[in-house]
Amino acid sequence: MSECVSAPVTSLYIHVPFCAQKCEYCAFFSEASSGELINRYVAALIRELELVAPDLRPNTIFFGGGTPSMLNLRQWEDILRAMDRLKLLGAAEFTIESNPATVSLDKSKLLRDFGVNRISMGVQSLDEKLLDRLGRVHSREMVFKSFNTLRQAGFDNVNVDLMFAIPGQTMDIWRATLDEAMALGSEHLSSYEVIYEEDTPLFQQLQAGEFDVNEDLACAMFDELVDRSAAAGFQQYEIANFARNQRVGAASPGANQKSLIPNLACKHNVNYWRGGSFYGLGPSATGYVRGVRTKNWANTQLYCEQLEQGKRAIESREELPPLRRAGEIAAFGLRMNAGWPFADFQQVTGFDLREQWQTEIRQVEQRGWGHSVADRFQLTRPGLRFADSVAELFLR
Repeated sequence: MSECVSAPVTSLYIHVPFCAQKCEYCAFFSEASSGELINRYVAALIRELELVAPDLRPNTIFFGGGTPSMLNLRQWEDILRAMDRLKLLGAAEFTIESNPATVSLDKSKLLRDFGVNRISMGVQSLDEKLLDRLGRVHSREMVFKSFNTLRQAGFDNVNVDLMFAIPGQTMDIWRATLDEAMALGSEHLSSYEVIYEEDTPLFQQLQAGEFDVNEDLACAMFDELVDRSAAAGFQQYEIANFARNQRVGAASPGANQKSLIPNLACKHNVNYWRGGSFYGLGPSATGYVRGVRTKNWANTQLYCEQLEQGKRAIESREELPPLRRAGEIAAFGLRMNAGWPFADFQQVTGFDLREQWQTEIRQVEQRGWGHSVADRFQLTRPGLRFADSVAELFLR
């Protein structure tokens, strides 16, 4: 179904490309920080916000990176005051990614005052040697201190980001990390297997034979993650994402307890997986608005130059044929434990999942990776582990 042209877009992603240093595994567009370039970026971002603001009424906002928490108080104040002026504040969910090394009480209070109500903290590991191995700039001690600082500033919705199958990580180390991470009492947990992307130091080390990938151990670590998170009160709602149905210490959520998507799931990401529209601002950011996918230049200097000339810094635009877009939406949505309700899929795409992908559904079921129930098609636990392989089948 095509969406109404006049309806404003309700989801906003902003990419902050700066980091203290590049992590060994990172393939996202990011660069070591420079004070003058960051100031220039902030001014350019505000210009880009001004250009899209008339078509935005954000219900979810997500600042990712890079390390958004690297921006200083004045830079954040400039961005948030501009968003206030443009009537872009007040989102039901407003997330900022943070590194434990760049969390401060003053900054946290400023963000909270402007309506930021969710922090995603990139912990990755609580083992000092593995943090060094990944090229992270924070220590395990900073994680606990920063978590307490966020609570002190009034944040009652915090995500902790972890990684598993890190070179040198044993099952004992992984279990200890999970135990300590769960004990923090966060509302959300994200955990990703290390991916070896080309053009990263970790990929080059793998190619050079400095370590081997142990797939059996990675699978066992994933199973450990799913089991332990459930035992700690988290509900898996997407391959790598787990959330509670209530804030820590809150009263019972009652009727929502049985929902396939927990109350504290990241609404911004659910919008991605369900094929919703969103604006993507900042260098390298992608957006999807009214059937058109855009990608900004992955070059901060060029991004700033384009905005300084008063135009969006868009490198490419692509309008996908309806069936191809529907295949993408099917693939992304099946990453969620809830799978795809048939009626919802047809409403979003105009296609019937059972008809257009009948052969693929049968293949996935024969492998034991998925099953159809009365109102939906969803992956099994083994199927979620191989969701990328399932996705390849559904793409057109």
